[in-house]
Amino acid sequence: MLVAELFFGRNIPGRGRLTDVEWAKFAADTITPNFPDGFTELDGEGQWRNPQTGRIAHDPAKILLVAVKRSPELAGRLTAVMDAYMTRYRQQSVGIITRDSCAAF
Repeated sequence: MLVAELFFGRNIPGRGRLTDVEWAKFAADTITPNFPDGFTELDGEGQWRNPQTGRIAHDPAKILLVAVKRSPELAGRLTAVMDAYMTRYRQQSVGIITRDSCAAF
């Protein structure tokens, strides 16, 4: 299986923090259709350097863990979730780490 960890910043430019209600709607509308077999979400605190200003920023985050069988459309499903979040919430990026794993459910 492939395990993907995605990192979604919750500070939204020009308006403050993404609410829990907004995250739940995004999960229902975007994540669930792409990963209907399940996923895990965690709260986190991130730090990153803004590539345009060089400044260090701190950001509350949602961490999404998905363990799925490899398939030809998997990369497209991950990209769809990332792109939707960046577009909807004006984010520069969504972090992602992928790794092969032995897993069973």
